Amino acid sequence: MRQFVDAVDVVGSGGSELEKKQQEQWAASGGRYIGVNGKDEDSPSNNDDGNTDIQLFYYFVESERKPEEDPLAANIVFPDTPVYTGFSYSKSSPNLYVGDKESSKSIYEFVVKWLIGHPKFKSNPLYIGGDSYAAKKGSSQGSFIQLSLFISDIETRKYPFLRLEGYLLGNPVADRQLETNAGVPYAYGMGLLSYELFESMKENCKGSYMNFDLDNANCLKDRQKYQECIRNISVAHITEDRYCGDIGPKHEEPIDNRRSLSAVAEVVASSESVLPIPRYRDYNQNLLSGYWANDNHVQEALHVKKETIKKWVRCSFDVPYKEDILSSVEYHQNISTKLGYRALIYSGDHDFMVPHVSTEAWIRSLNLSITEDWRPWFLDDQFSGYTRTYSSGLTYATGAGHTTPEYRPKESYAMFERWISHAHL
Repeated sequence: MRQFVDAVDVVGSGGSELEKKQQEQWAASGGRYIGVNGKDEDSPSNNDDGNTDIQLFYYFVESERKPEEDPLAANIVFPDTPVYTGFSYSKSSPNLYVGDKESSKSIYEFVVKWLIGHPKFKSNPLYIGGDSYAAKKGSSQGSFIQLSLFISDIETRKYPFLRLEGYLLGNPVADRQLETNAGVPYAYGMGLLSYELFESMKENCKGSYMNFDLDNANCLKDRQKYQECIRNISVAHITEDRYCGDIGPKHEEPIDNRRSLSAVAEVVASSESVLPIPRYRDYNQNLLSGYWANDNHVQEALHVKKETIKKWVRCSFDVPYKEDILSSVEYHQNISTKLGYRALIYSGDHDFMVPHVSTEAWIRSLNLSITEDWRPWFLDDQFSGYTRTYSSGLTYATGAGHTTPEYRPKESYAMFERWISHAHL
């Protein structure tokens, strides 16, 4: 990937006066924030970006191939969303509650405004993507609201420059009840439960392992045994060590003037008692990224606005957020079967958070015709996972944990590059 592009492309003489005004505003702010509202009554065409409450920070990395031609997926625009994620913030309140629907509308507004501010990318194909619950916030659940908004405006030609061609979702949260219930057959299939306990749970719980009648003493007893079996399993990757405890750097002083995570890793690895000792994967990722992102030099280089957030946290569970979409399967049904947009959905076969069996179950519920049946896919003659393709343009693939790129970056990059280039996995 090329280095981060810091300034917006205020080029060309085309566009409305509003578009030119927005370009000037974003250029003056360093091109790192876009203001959004995410409300039904607001639209990107009538918002004054300088007065909007929610300020979404974003990263932009150009494609190494042909950025002027490659899709907006190879040219990566990565917003910190929802508000309070990463460097994004609210002007009015530190505790502004948003939900799946509002956050999704904010992302839609963000994308439209970003394209107005970067006119040279208006003609590029557009893909929407997200991992895990970002397949909800940014999102799998939310992504489909976004897609519905895009499709509606494409059909009415509200924004003629929108060239939506598809979407990609990794380890996607789609239906909480389905995913939680799938944990039991997944655990048995991966050797985490005994045959006897699995058979007993099937008989006593009647296939409803999570939402069962509490008066069902036999099912409750089996559930307790099940919880004992999985208590110390890493849900992100069942074969990895599980980390429990406070995650993140406690050393408040900057680590030198390192500009990359690899450089920070070298410092942490070579330090003695002053800094925490790198241990498990999740711990290491949160530790190193926290040192990097909270460094003053890094924030200055990224044009982070001073005093807008107290501390950057990689995985924060304190964000004021409400889940107001319980299932996105209906959105999948409408978009995948009726509109024919390309889709890449990938799961981690060692992912216990969003088991692949639940993802495969809702894909089956779409009743799509299979054009290429289940087969292994490879990279450098090494097994990488399994894949299957459908007539609607949907490609499904497996490999690694939660999320897949964290555990298998090389393979994930190859999977993405092949798919975005319309090649077979």
